[in-house]
Amino acid sequence: MTSRMQEHQTAANAVAAPSVITIDRTSPVPLYFQLAQHFEAAIRSGALKVGSRLDNEVQLAERLGLSRPTVRAAFQYLSNKGLVVRKRGAGTLVANERIDRDVELTSLYDDLAAVGRSPDTKVIRNEVTHARAAVAAALQLPEPAMVVSLERIRLADGEPIALMHNFLPTGLVHLSIDMLEQHGLYELLRASGIRLGSATQRMCAKNASAAEARVLHENRGAALLTMERIAYDDTGRPVEFGQHLYRASRYAFTTSFPRPDSAPPPGPPAGGW
Repeated sequence: MTSRMQEHQTAANAVAAPSVITIDRTSPVPLYFQLAQHFEAAIRSGALKVGSRLDNEVQLAERLGLSRPTVRAAFQYLSNKGLVVRKRGAGTLVANERIDRDVELTSLYDDLAAVGRSPDTKVIRNEVTHARAAVAAALQLPEPAMVVSLERIRLADGEPIALMHNFLPTGLVHLSIDMLEQHGLYELLRASGIRLGSATQRMCAKNASAAEARVLHENRGAALLTMERIAYDDTGRPVEFGQHLYRASRYAFTTSFPRPDSAPPPGPPAGGW
């Protein structure tokens, strides 16, 4: 994992070679959009590689005779599309392709591997602790109750994607740090004979705190996707409560809805860690 992160850092330090940018001031197309389209085409064609650093706003504005707000709007457009990431102290970097994930009862670790990304996990906490009221309620445990508390950072190709907090009833499964670094949580549950049946989940959004921004390599206040989920085994017993944060600039969820005449019987939605 360390070598991959070093490679990404090296790439991030390289400034993208300037190319000819044509801005048509007589066109009805906004100037910022013309500039954004130039960079988008270069990124999608591979002319600008992942990790390449673009000129800063002031340099680019001076070179093209544009205002700094125009350049900033172009970079913000690219950032909103997940094509670049903007980091304080590092500048504007060409990003890895945004991960678009179907919402299913699967492991994020396995999903990343399935789309050709190299998943890694950094375990921050793996301990038995007293359950907070919300955790005990989600797992249907009496208060006071003890739970296994996990905190992990999930990375793809050395880049942090998600900060994951999970809580499980004690005695359910043995989880070592080595196991959590090498496998997805759901894979470990299934290997222990726990058959996952369904899940309920709720997705929202928030702005990154200073601590969350540091962990996820984002700027403070950056948009994060949140997901809170309770997973049940095939008997309906709650076996896991998760509270996760995903980088909105690097991650998206896709949900498919069947036609009414082909819809299955109603049931709780599912999602995976």
